[in-house]
Order: sequence, then structure tokens, then C-alpha cells
Amino acid sequence: MAQHREVRQQPLNSEQVVQPATWRCGRFLFEPRKRPLVMGILNTTPDSFSDGGLFQSAKAALAHAEQMIESGVDIIDIGGESTRPGAEPISLQEELDRVMPVIESLVNCGVALSIDTYKAETMKAALAAGVDCVNDIWGLRQAGAAQVVSNHPECGLVLMHMQRDPQTMQFDPHYEDVIAQVSTFLMERANVLIHQGVSADRIALDPGFGFGKSLEHNLTMLSQFERFTQLGFPVLAGISRKSMLGKLTGRESDGRLAASIAAVIMAADRGARIVRVHDVADTIDALKIWEAVL
Repeated sequence: MAQHREVRQQPLNSEQVVQPATWRCGRFLFEPRKRPLVMGILNTTPDSFSDGGLFQSAKAALAHAEQMIESGVDIIDIGGESTRPGAEPISLQEELDRVMPVIESLVNCGVALSIDTYKAETMKAALAAGVDCVNDIWGLRQAGAAQVVSNHPECGLVLMHMQRDPQTMQFDPHYEDVIAQVSTFLMERANVLIHQGVSADRIALDPGFGFGKSLEHNLTMLSQFERFTQLGFPVLAGISRKSMLGKLTGRESDGRLAASIAAVIMAADRGARIVRVHDVADTIDALKIWEAVL
């Protein structure tokens, strides 16, 4: 099992905490288990890199959410603004108009809900409506974001690493040591929040595949993913349909199912606690086989 692997390098931050036995996520308390939690992606956007426009209407979004729930999804991650490379930001009101009707319809669906946003006001509205988790590509660095989640002491948090911003992140990304630098950033963000009173058992980390990383950087992070799991927090792997898989297979985003599942299994084998995916049913089937073999 991945958690019994020999550690190749000591953790990179002396202020780390021991990984909590559970991950607190709003109304849900996720206990450790062999199979990673599956976070299903629900983009209510017209321009996301893989499924833009497919679930833009509330009716289509809810139908897709129902399919994910029937397939056994653990968390539904609802996003109203594309963060693909080069994406332009949208207004607060436009984001709220896209996500709030979906959140309000799903809040009692029986699985955890996550809001994929970096805007403090969107976080505030979503949490007030009953969302269980905030998934922030900026790692709660935008104005007011950390204060909002501090005011909701039960919600889960996913802190992601991104070099620069969505408009410029893929302009020649550079690292001296991608594992060390991403790990240091994630630990710094976690420690800032803990020092502000956020409970450590609410925090999960995301190294940010494809967010300011080259193909080589992404492959290094996947091959050494277990090093992120040594930082003391649950770690999320978000690799589904990413361009790194397209570069390796030559396939467009809607043809990357096999590659996505292969990457998820490799991340799970290296200790991923959460996997964020488009193809929930197929991913869960693959993880069931992986878990049975373990």
C-alpha cells in the first residue's frame, strides 16, 4: 500500500503537522480508506477545456450530477469560471448566476459539494447555501478568501499550487526543483491558515497538474507523487483529461479516458487521497479493481 512506501526524502518544512486521521469536509468527515475519494467535476461554463458548454444549463448540470451520484461519487466540485490556460476572468455576478442555482438544487443530494472558485464573495455565498468544501486554484491568496473560510470552521479546503495566473501560467514555466518548490509553497499556505486558526484536519493539498508546469514537470510530479503525501495533509490529484495526457497520446480531450484512468491509478498507488475526475463511473470501476488487488 502506498502509505507503507519508504520515504525518499525528508519532508520539506519543519512546521508540518502529522496528517490527521480524517479529513473534515463540511457535513462530512472522511475517514482514511484504501481507495481515494472521487471528486467529480461539474463545470457550468461555456469554455472549460474539456467539457465547456455541456453542462451550462442548470437542467443539464443537474442531470450530470445525478449520473455521478448514481455512479458513487464522493464529492461534486461545482465551477462557474474556466481556469484553462489563457482563460479570461468573469464577473462575480456571472459566476454566481452559473453556480448558485446548481448548488441550491444539489445541497441535499447526499454527497459532499465543493465550490471551485477563487473569489471570496462566491465562497461566502456557496458556503452560506450549504457547500462543504472550497477548492481554490489560488490557495486562498485572493483578497478576503482566507477570512471567509475562517468564518466557516467546518468546511474542507483544497489549496492548489499555480505558477503565475491562468492567463500566463503556461508561458515557459520554470523550476529549479518542481517537487521541492511546489511542496514548499503548499506548506507555506497551509501554515498561514493554521496560524490564522484554521484546523489542520480541514486542509487538503493539490500540486496543480497543468497549472504553470511543462510536460516534464507534470511527469516528475506524478512519478514522485508520494513525496507530496509526506507533507502531512491529504493530497488531491487533478490529472483528468489534462493536456499532458494529450501530448503523450496525441488525443483530444474527449479521447483521453484511458490515459486519465492510468494516471489516476498511478496517483492512487503513490498515496493520493482524492482524485478529481470528469469520468466518474469509469474511474470508480478502475479504482475498485486496484483496491481489490491491494
